[in-house]
Amino acid sequence: MIFDTAIIGAGPAGMQAACDLRARELSVIVLDEQPAPGGQIWRGVERNCQPGSELAQRLGAEYRQGAGVARSFRACGADYRPLSRVWQIEETGPDATEQCWQVFVIREGQAEVVEARRVLLAIGAQERPVPFPGWTHPGVMTVGAAQIMLKSGGLLPEGPVWICGAGPLPLLYAHQLRKLGGQIAGFLDTAPRDTVRRGLPHLSGALRDWKSLAKGLAWQAGLRAAGLRRETGVRQLRAEGKDRLERIRWETPEGEKTAPAGVLLIHEGLVPSVHPTLSLQCEHTWSDAQQSLRPVLDAWGETTRRGLFVAGDAAGIDGARAALAKGTLAAVGIARSLDVLSEAKAKQARAAGDRALSKARATRPLLDTLYPAPEGKISDDVIVCRCEELTAGQIRAAAGRGSADPNRVKSETRAGMGPCQGRQCGYTVARLIAEAHDMPRAEVGFHNIRPPLKPVSVGELASLGKAKA
Repeated sequence: MIFDTAIIGAGPAGMQAACDLRARELSVIVLDEQPAPGGQIWRGVERNCQPGSELAQRLGAEYRQGAGVARSFRACGADYRPLSRVWQIEETGPDATEQCWQVFVIREGQAEVVEARRVLLAIGAQERPVPFPGWTHPGVMTVGAAQIMLKSGGLLPEGPVWICGAGPLPLLYAHQLRKLGGQIAGFLDTAPRDTVRRGLPHLSGALRDWKSLAKGLAWQAGLRAAGLRRETGVRQLRAEGKDRLERIRWETPEGEKTAPAGVLLIHEGLVPSVHPTLSLQCEHTWSDAQQSLRPVLDAWGETTRRGLFVAGDAAGIDGARAALAKGTLAAVGIARSLDVLSEAKAKQARAAGDRALSKARATRPLLDTLYPAPEGKISDDVIVCRCEELTAGQIRAAAGRGSADPNRVKSETRAGMGPCQGRQCGYTVARLIAEAHDMPRAEVGFHNIRPPLKPVSVGELASLGKAKA
């Protein structure tokens, strides 16, 4: 069977797009790596929002909103296939009478090929990796990972627990953790102290979504009322210990400080997941505000590869409400491209979607200014590529020996050749290359992404010829 659309990812954007496409009677298959719909932001929402669930109440109203979207998604009639790992996407050859995409999937140890006329990537984002001394110690993890544990199993970290970073997510998690009875030893804010002044020009625009601003201020006020220790202007963080994390050390304008720590949760913002679009050689642009790549999209969410669409945070970091609007816009674009929706009706639907997206994005310029990507120097002894155990010094040395080419550094050092394909080191390697050649990061680019997009065993590959989607 050839589906009208294959959607990869069942977060807010993927679920919304599936519902909208099915409402237009298009056949849809949704391939999701997770065991249930929701994505990261609404992970476990169906289970956690059962009647009487205290966890859902503590996670907040925006989390509970996901339960309604998930119910609509389950009822829309899309062919939903959870625990499906997409490892390659290809377009049929030029001799084909009709454009068709092949999506290669591993499910239950079996390789399959799904065929579809259009593909929508709704694969979300990942936390920005920021190497620092000791970040590989047991006991150091990201705030996003801690949220996965909370939403998947109701697990809370045991102390002394420190949260370090910048942006809404650390504040949200600290608020949720406190409401659930968890203990926090302190909060290390890495945002520069002058960001509020720099954010003032964006305040009037952000007031269009004043409820979100008020919510963030309420989180901060709650942490202050609880007497939580909070350090601002934090830089030069170090995690120390013999076999695991034992203490942390950091600097502020007032001097160096240290404290015992059993768990350190880190977050320095999100970056779009771009490996599939890079692999398919779509055009990308560099976002100075978010210090990351994003695919070039038209007004309908279509990439520079015809028939390939992107929605949600994979198109740029904007949050859950914006992801819903992007899902709707992509569905309109797909229906238009399949001649299911007339040009006039498509433009009318897009206008409504654009208005919703504009409001959902209202606070983004302010947030990008308040919480910029960290710029501190990475010392030579810090491991940058965890897969190959390469240090910043080794990357710097390789970068200085030749041209400013991430692929050359990759071939010389193997940085980016491990199982993560550079998801944990790619941006840092590019940053070190830019520093070595005194050039803007936007000009460095990213190393080439080769298939498979996710690890695949030989046994799984061998099963491909026997598979039927």
